Amino acid sequence: MKQFILSLIAVTTLLTACKKDNVPAPTPADPAAYNVSVSGSTVNVRNLPADTIIGISGQGQPFGAGIYSFFNLRTNSWVSNADSNSTNWDLAFSGTTIRVNNATGGPGTGGAFVWVGAFESLTSIPVDSVFRVDNHPVSYAITKGSGKGWYNYDGANNLLTPIPGRVLVIRTANGKYAKLEVLNYYKGGVTPGANATDQVKINEQRYYTFRYTYQPNGTMNF
Repeated sequence: MKQFILSLIAVTTLLTACKKDNVPAPTPADPAAYNVSVSGSTVNVRNLPADTIIGISGQGQPFGAGIYSFFNLRTNSWVSNADSNSTNWDLAFSGTTIRVNNATGGPGTGGAFVWVGAFESLTSIPVDSVFRVDNHPVSYAITKGSGKGWYNYDGANNLLTPIPGRVLVIRTANGKYAKLEVLNYYKGGVTPGANATDQVKINEQRYYTFRYTYQPNGTMNF
């Protein structure tokens, strides 16, 4: 029944483009699943789970349940499923998909784009920047696909790695700004070696390690 409801929502979205398609709610957070530390203005997040793998496709690719983990960049915290249809979250993670809180994702004023350059070098968001929003399932503010957004996928070794020098510039649900760099996609922040078994590579993935800086005063300067 749950799968039917999710499918019905997806169909309804395609037929009614102006209607919001709320991101599916996450399972309850495991307090031991991730941790947050702060160093100056930079927040470091490690092991944020992003969906549960429920099967393997005929091509050997894992697929999940379509469940998202919601995160509030303003409070440095995971947001409970009870608040998934609110402005209390800024980003939602599921597999390699990262959603913003706006348009088809939620009731906020969020947006994003991918900036090319070193995380430390982005000290001010260019005034002519264009923040994109999600148009699920057609397109996303943070572009999906190997080499198109924040990651590369090595099919030969079945490994996903963040692209150096790709910074996600975020407009939060309340209209403030943040910059974020994904550092790793595997549990513990350690990418399995190329010789690791496929089962290890699958079991260890979908755990985000990232860092970000949030500007609470509403300016575009970090």
